[in-house]
Amino acid sequence: MISRWIIAVLLLLVLLFGTLRQVYVESASFPDRSGAPRLPSTELELVASLPEPPGNLAVADDQRIFFTFHPEASPKTNVALWADGEVSAFPSLQWQPGGSEEGALNEVLSLRLHNNELWLLDNGRHALNSVRLLAFDINSRELLHSYRFPRDVFPLGAHANDFRISADGRYFFITDASLLARTPALVVYDRVSNSSRRLLQGDASVRAGEFEPVVQGQAMTLYGLFTVNPGVDGIALDDANEWLYFAAVAADQLYRIRVADLVDTELPHATLSSRVESLGAKTMTDGMAMDAAGHVYLSDLEHSAIVRRTPDGELQTLLRSVDLRWPDGFSRQGDYLYVTCSALHQVIGHSREEILAAGPYPIYRFSLSRAESYLNP
Repeated sequence: MISRWIIAVLLLLVLLFGTLRQVYVESASFPDRSGAPRLPSTELELVASLPEPPGNLAVADDQRIFFTFHPEASPKTNVALWADGEVSAFPSLQWQPGGSEEGALNEVLSLRLHNNELWLLDNGRHALNSVRLLAFDINSRELLHSYRFPRDVFPLGAHANDFRISADGRYFFITDASLLARTPALVVYDRVSNSSRRLLQGDASVRAGEFEPVVQGQAMTLYGLFTVNPGVDGIALDDANEWLYFAAVAADQLYRIRVADLVDTELPHATLSSRVESLGAKTMTDGMAMDAAGHVYLSDLEHSAIVRRTPDGELQTLLRSVDLRWPDGFSRQGDYLYVTCSALHQVIGHSREEILAAGPYPIYRFSLSRAESYLNP
């Protein structure tokens, strides 16, 4: 009788192992779309050296850098400010995860600036807690706005990853990378109506790619059971607020859709899906940004590079350096594009001691006009 139970348990484990691998494991190699860098690596200017890996960032007019310490590293301080060469908690230590402030943060990866408002996307630890949007005045540090998303907009297992804000501050476009639930989607929040909608779930444009990330020689599959392969992740909004660009990390294609279609509450799902445009090949991309000329900047995490996609679809490798360890978040400020290096291949699945030993972790920037002078002398 005991042996039969043992056999049954073993069979169940084998079945479970096979199911997990089928759902969560990818092994295909991503196409190599890298090229020779057009800019020397000396164009990368180090602006901050951090003891723990950064996630995303937002740079103010006065060069203050607001950023997150990446949640995957389990930092004590999640949202921070870099100013005058020093790091401090923002808006305060009491607001950090586990802090004493009522409504303290759970887990923030992405943050964006609109005027003097710093918006934080609290993903609630993969929506174990409610996903929220919070805004703070960057000078007074006063809480200005808080919105809690309904469960049908960000269900359990969701991953509120990154977002962009329309120029008028009304609309927020958010990616649900859905690393665990595997049901990625876009989310639109309307600040005026204080309402949100979940869009394009199940559409090919938001689904995870069929490739395994390999970063600086390390394959991103954990214990043979789980490939770090989120759905729609990177997101960028053009300066005219006409098009929203987006893609999954390991997806083969870059996509875009008109903002007017996303904010049309009467547009049926099938019609919205039909209006998504596939723009062609991209790199293995995490962070994404745009400039005034319509170039899309893509991190190329597999080749420690930053790539620019021209409006006609050409992929130009701008910078390439071993110091770009998993280029992650982008923030454009004036003539500069800032980029964090989260080094997630040295973070995910590693102990706290190993993560600290792999530091320091940089934030870089480079001049867009100088990049243009190299590309078009």
